[in-house]
Parts: sequence; C-alpha cells; structure tokens
Amino acid sequence: MKVLCIGDVIGRPGRDALRSFVGRLRAELGVGFVIANGENSSGGVGITVQSAEDMFGSGVDVITLGNHTWKHDKEIAPYLEKCGRLVRPLNFAPGTPGRGVCVVEVPGGGGVRVAVMNLIGRVFMEACASPFDAADAALAELLRTAPGVPVVVDMHAEASSEKRAMGHHLDGRVAAVFGTHTHVPTADEEVLPGGTGYLGDVGMTGPYDSVIGMVKEKIVHKFRSGRPMPYVVARGNVQLRGVVFEIDGRGKCVAVERVRRDVTGPVVSEDA
Repeated sequence: MKVLCIGDVIGRPGRDALRSFVGRLRAELGVGFVIANGENSSGGVGITVQSAEDMFGSGVDVITLGNHTWKHDKEIAPYLEKCGRLVRPLNFAPGTPGRGVCVVEVPGGGGVRVAVMNLIGRVFMEACASPFDAADAALAELLRTAPGVPVVVDMHAEASSEKRAMGHHLDGRVAAVFGTHTHVPTADEEVLPGGTGYLGDVGMTGPYDSVIGMVKEKIVHKFRSGRPMPYVVARGNVQLRGVVFEIDGRGKCVAVERVRRDVTGPVVSEDA
C-alpha cells in the first residue's frame, strides 16, 4: 500500500492544488490513502467546515491539524467531535474537543485500515503535554483495539531535532513519521533502521512566491518595521508538496519518495 502525505495546505491556492492533483497522483503513483495537514486551509490560518469539506471532496482521506486548530473555534470544535476523519494534535489538553488518532478504512482496500496519529511539538511552540508520552499511550491503545493496523504520524513541530527524535522514538512501532508546520520542505527522507519511513518536513501546498505562503511584501515589512501586519495568502508559483510512503503487509515502510507538482493554471482567489 502507498500512502500520500501532503504538507500544510495554504488557503484556496492550496485547496485548488489538491483538487488538481490528488486524483491524478492516486492513479499515477498507485496511491491508496491520502493524508493532508489542513490547519492553514482557510485564509492561510485555521480551518473551517467549508475548507475541510473542500479537502475531503478533493480526495483526501484524513486531515491533520496543528497550532492553528482553534482559529475558528466555535465552528470547528463541533465538527471535530462528529467528523471521524479530522484529527487534531493528540497531546492537546485533556478535554479538548475531537480526537488525536483515527482508524480509517482504505477506499476500495477490501477492509484494509490505516491509523493516523497527530502530534504537536513543544520546542518553540505553545505549552502542551509531551508528544512522546502521548504517542506511547496511543500506541498501547491501538495494539489493543486495532492490532496490526499500520500507523502514520504527523508530527507538527518547529524544531527539526524534535521531529527527528520522534522518528527514532517511534522507529519500528509505526509505519511512517512525517513533519509539518515549518512550510519548508526538507530532503532527509529515509527508512529508519526499524522500518519506519521518515521525512523531517513535507513543506507546504500553496504559493511558493511568498514568505511561507503569505504575501512577501507584507511579511518583509513586518520584519523591517517590527509592527504587526495582516496575513494575506499569496498567489504565485503554487505547488503541491507531499511524500509517498510504501508500506508492506507487516506495517513496515519499504520506500519513501518526495512528491512535487506545480499548478500551471490561474489562481482565482488569494485568501478564502
């Protein structure tokens, strides 16, 4: 089975890229299951019901989130409770709406299932519980409730060292660990010694003629002036960035391949 993991989807340009390429990548690469990080899918910061439904409608099977989960809190919290294919970081505070792990059947996979776990880092991030302890507890529960189901982990974190440490911590116990959040793709894909696929950061799916997805002039002015500036999603050089993990029948990763596709058509809207 091949699992495609797509990096932070930025606003409408990122959602348009999903619509353009997810179906084609399924056919071209033989992808059976698609995971995408959607915490920036609405206006570049946060997720709404509409942006989530857009992503699911484009062929995404599971959406993961991150530190911008609660930008549209009143709208997304009830949706998190009822949508079994939308997960938020597992190590958020106890009692937080939603779930940090889901187990989903592969479409057309004859009952084959994939478990998706979402974690958030603590280095240079807001305070939260240990992602390492949370992952251990969740894996113990999955061994009880879904034995033999391969687990794919989105580690949403700032520090490359923390992501790398998580990869080694989970090596041999999960099928793959991929990093999100920095919007900058890394070139460190590999299969770790225990059989876990790893990529430090997938990068973003959105406009690369920007500063991590936002209109570059506004962000440059913010850094130069020290004054706050509104985030506005950029438009140019839209790309889909992802990684494909090939997972065998034992739940081990046997190959990792980074994916890039460029959107050549016009972007209709910049910030919806």
